[in-house]
Amino acid sequence: MAKDKSENLNRVVPELTRLPDSKSVFDMGWDELVPGAACFSFEENIDHTVVNVQPEDRVYAETNSINKYVGDWRVMKPVWKADLCIDCQNCWLYCPDTSIISRDKEMVGIDYDHCKGCGICVEVCPTNPKSLLMFNETQANEEALLAWPEKEKNEKDGE
Repeated sequence: MAKDKSENLNRVVPELTRLPDSKSVFDMGWDELVPGAACFSFEENIDHTVVNVQPEDRVYAETNSINKYVGDWRVMKPVWKADLCIDCQNCWLYCPDTSIISRDKEMVGIDYDHCKGCGICVEVCPTNPKSLLMFNETQANEEALLAWPEKEKNEKDGE
């Protein structure tokens, strides 16, 4: 049965206040908002050649975790299986906190000090099986690598 639309009219929704751009995000309260703060990792507009810019040369937003250690509150972590990786750089490009370590367009590891465990890197990985998978934070990487799934077979192709 469809809900009556009038039910939504009586809901109490807290109003978020827009702050002056001069106020630091670290001085904000829980109900204060900077539109896009959860999505913007960089201070300036980034063009599509960001792949050619090393992490240490980027201009980071104040909300980026590059200068903060966040590894102690992560619940899930990405684990990388190097022999499945095709170095497509999708994980590096889409990681909101530049926790994918890549040099000369080759992935070399994960920066667990800054990784928040969001799983975006796993979602954008195109390999089958994926070269990045999420595992429990307490599970050792060596143990996770032993539990890696086999290639998914396509019933249509018989592979």
